Amino acid sequence: MRRGRVDRVATISMHTSPLDQPGTGDAGGMNVYIVETAKRLAQLGVEVEIFTRQTARDLPPVAELAPGVLVRHLTAGPYEELDRADMPGQLCAFLSGVLRTEAMYDPGRYDVIHSHYWLSGQVGWLAKERWGVPLVHSMHTMAKVKNQLLAAGDNPEPQMRVIGEEQVVEIADRLIANTDDEAAELIQLYGAPEERVAVVNPGVNLTVFQPASRGSARRRLGLPQDAHVLLFVGRIQPLKAPDVLLRAASRMLIEDPELRSRLVVACVGGPSGNGLARPSMLTDLAAELGISDVVRLVPPAPQHELADWYRAADVTVVPSYSESFGLVALESQACGTPVAAAAVGGLRTAVADGVSGVLVDGHDPYDWAAVLRRFVVSPRWRDGLSAGARTHAAAFGWQATAARLVEVYTGAKDNLHPLPVALSS
Repeated sequence: MRRGRVDRVATISMHTSPLDQPGTGDAGGMNVYIVETAKRLAQLGVEVEIFTRQTARDLPPVAELAPGVLVRHLTAGPYEELDRADMPGQLCAFLSGVLRTEAMYDPGRYDVIHSHYWLSGQVGWLAKERWGVPLVHSMHTMAKVKNQLLAAGDNPEPQMRVIGEEQVVEIADRLIANTDDEAAELIQLYGAPEERVAVVNPGVNLTVFQPASRGSARRRLGLPQDAHVLLFVGRIQPLKAPDVLLRAASRMLIEDPELRSRLVVACVGGPSGNGLARPSMLTDLAAELGISDVVRLVPPAPQHELADWYRAADVTVVPSYSESFGLVALESQACGTPVAAAAVGGLRTAVADGVSGVLVDGHDPYDWAAVLRRFVVSPRWRDGLSAGARTHAAAFGWQATAARLVEVYTGAKDNLHPLPVALSS
């Protein structure tokens, strides 16, 4: 294996394609992460080939995402979206496609494998063994963490996933953690060797997500200029807790009925995960709470439109029960809109409490209503947070993320971790 420079990375994202629209299905922050880091790596001279499952018959076998970035669609199961619970049954077919692709070229095509999410890590494990190259793995979310912080009515992650994650942790040459907190969770909950855990903060596209006229954004979105806009962006599922925002808004209207004429609760995203079982969850809850007139449900939006939603909002609300980082919070702040976020996981890094937004302990709608009301009635305080939000987000560019990844790849390549005997025999 060539030491030193990394020329080409095999990125594995089995269960969701980087070409999918974030905000629905299984597409979310991980998709954004893969796309943005791949583009920036290519700009640094590192080619990236992304392996993902083909979900439609008319998708080309290979698509160019950007100069130096290819997306390879592999046949593994039916040409349709699959529930994550059905994905393990397609691991062999997907792995076969990965290995066949590499076999078409001279040996040594890929210098490093970077897998995303535990299913991809299982594929990366076997590719690492076959190709003799290092495996770098990003968890994005962890079963043990999610099971400690379940939303009411949410289902725990299965033991199969827990075991799968433990296996990937054992064989990976490097484990990418988004924050120091995530690094600590990998070490404490999964027994990851500290020397193999690398902290690499995700970034934000500071070209797309930047401050601009709030009034113009509201005109484009059809929002009243004098509205008080509370914004949720993300997948509609219990884990992301959009219901907390609706319940808090209901509480605000009970305490101040005059607010109703100006309040807009905008939720941009689509059903995902357990939320697919009740796709009308937010519509039904809004009706139950008597706030249907102030709730606006919007399908997932492309980045340029999403930036307008951030600019139009008084505050972006991120009440998730668990977040490995929270790209939504960072995007909002880059647009100059402060964030009210749950004090969990990576959100404690993505949001500077009292500087760029507010971190809220717990998920009690009364507590959230009190915080959100302050954004409505204290514009000077909110403006101060807005300035802090822009400054805080400016430190998180994708270029820095990609540069740090190159360092991690190079370190993994020069210090290849051998497979444990029990796994390599």
